[in-house]
Amino acid sequence: MIPFVVAPGMGNPLFWILAVPLASAGFLAVLPKWRVATWVNVLASGITFLASLTLFESRPEPSKLLFIDDFNIYLVVLTGFVGFTTAMFSAAYIARESEAQRLSDVHLRFYHSMYQAFMFTMLLALTANNTGVMWVAVEAATLTTVLMVSLYRTREAIEAAWKYFILCSVGIGLALFGTTLFYLAAQPVMGDGAEAMAWTMMIKRAHEFHPDLLNLAFVFVLVGYGTKVGLAPLHAWLPDAHAEGPTPISAVLSGLLLNVALYALLRFKMVISANGGTLSPGPLMIMMGLSSLFLAAFMLYRRGDIKRLFAYSSIEHMGVITFAFGMGGALANFAGLMHMTMHSLTKSAIFFAVGVITQDAGSKRIVDIRGLTTSNPVLGWGFVIAVLAIAGLPPMGVFMSEFLVVSSTFAREPLLAAPLALGLLLAFGALVMRMQQMAFGPPSLGHAHGHATALGTAMTLIPLWLHVLLVLIAGLYLPPPLVAWFHTVAGMLG
Repeated sequence: MIPFVVAPGMGNPLFWILAVPLASAGFLAVLPKWRVATWVNVLASGITFLASLTLFESRPEPSKLLFIDDFNIYLVVLTGFVGFTTAMFSAAYIARESEAQRLSDVHLRFYHSMYQAFMFTMLLALTANNTGVMWVAVEAATLTTVLMVSLYRTREAIEAAWKYFILCSVGIGLALFGTTLFYLAAQPVMGDGAEAMAWTMMIKRAHEFHPDLLNLAFVFVLVGYGTKVGLAPLHAWLPDAHAEGPTPISAVLSGLLLNVALYALLRFKMVISANGGTLSPGPLMIMMGLSSLFLAAFMLYRRGDIKRLFAYSSIEHMGVITFAFGMGGALANFAGLMHMTMHSLTKSAIFFAVGVITQDAGSKRIVDIRGLTTSNPVLGWGFVIAVLAIAGLPPMGVFMSEFLVVSSTFAREPLLAAPLALGLLLAFGALVMRMQQMAFGPPSLGHAHGHATALGTAMTLIPLWLHVLLVLIAGLYLPPPLVAWFHTVAGMLG
């Protein structure tokens, strides 16, 4: 029996987590007034986040299509939280874009509808117990974000959307082939049907699968989903998509979608690790992680666009996370999980600040942005702290996770620890240099679009400072239940 699929009960948290964004997407598509749609978007995101919190108290039984376990429960909650704070930020950001007449009412209605559709696809991918459903959800997430990246309908935005669509479609196509090979490896053992595609069933009998077929399948999955993660050399879509789309979409792309793609990759890695006859996936992940780290670290020095700058920062950090999971082991997996969380919170906070900065400056060029701490101290210092956090300065949570990655690598493979530390230092120098150029000195001449109301200012600054505060607390103190959870999932990852 498939209780959620056949007769979803309203008492099941998964019902609300998936139904609210899906229903909201349809409702917002026909809602004529964009100002009302803005608040509906915030309300729907808030309900989704609250529903995700109930999973800690009432975890539903797995079905053949959907499930919740110790791994995805944390990502569902993180996605709900960042989705809610980004929706709050969107309310103020989109209002100013409308006043500047950069977006029409039709575009605004479309934006809010696609935002909720995007949230639905990510949450479906995270909760899918079926490899095929997960693939469909990731592909749907690609399609919704393509539409949002092209929202401004400029030549650059449309070009970025096409690049994103073509490159990620190729990647997703390879991931589909890898998924099919996984099914073919499971089929002789588990038979035809949904059971041979269910994570909860596959992991129990993975040791019986043919190891050579699993090895081949993982190569395609790594390249396919690695494209969505933004790993070098498959990263070309990411800087353009971040630079040309609305800034709130940059926040959820970096903070959430990259995590979802990496989550899919790690699920397959868990199956591989459960089969003693397969080759270790670690070396491939380590190689792609290090290449992403160094490519991004050097590119950070040459970026003149503020959104492209932090897009390459996302490539850097996804490389660090992939490297950590490639190393494996309790401590490295713990560090990778922590870094996923810290990166999501910090990078989305940076894009919150960047959205207001670019609107005020009337430009995305770094040379046009100066004196932020003087012209707008609350925003400017929030930006400074967030950049220092993502650069890895103590005592922020990103520093703690990076320190754990480096120390665990040094304990097991000292020769790999040196290039890892060097890449982190190179990226640190580039980010601090760019931050100093923008934050200090005489303020640049602003071209603010529209008048910022008190409510709009609050909805811009509260998400920014809330994320910064959480990252600071995580660097100083992790609650014991959270530490225990990290240990549990680190063990699941092998």
